Amino acid sequence: MDVKFDATDKKILKALVTNARTPILEIARDCGVSGAAIHQRIKKLEDAQLFKGSKFIFDERKLGYSTCAFVGVHLERGNIYNSVVDDLKKIPEIVECHYTTGTYSLFLKIYAKDNHHLQQILNHTIQEIPGITSTETFISLEQSIDRQLSV
Repeated sequence: MDVKFDATDKKILKALVTNARTPILEIARDCGVSGAAIHQRIKKLEDAQLFKGSKFIFDERKLGYSTCAFVGVHLERGNIYNSVVDDLKKIPEIVECHYTTGTYSLFLKIYAKDNHHLQQILNHTIQEIPGITSTETFISLEQSIDRQLSV
């Protein structure tokens, strides 16, 4: 379903993307409309399922996870995808899993406490999953861009 929104909706979305905890009255003041109007517009956007939810975003380093890595995974056969993903879901350090075209069947994003911890996750959990034939790991040195799509 395509969502139709106007300039005021765009202002609301920009404010919420910048800070999901922005008070409705502050957004209303910036948009020049009432708080009730902003609340109704946000409800309309929620009902259209434009939002996938809201969440707190942790600073992984402050939680003790200093290594971010991306892992390309090769599967033995494509038809074991669901069972492999079910096993990967049990590994809490995996924060993203993408089913991809190209070189890898799956592409994972992992946070580890350090390189040794990453090696343990790879050697003793991921590579032990039946149907995974090999992995290739890329350690992120820095995240240069982190943003939502522009409205």
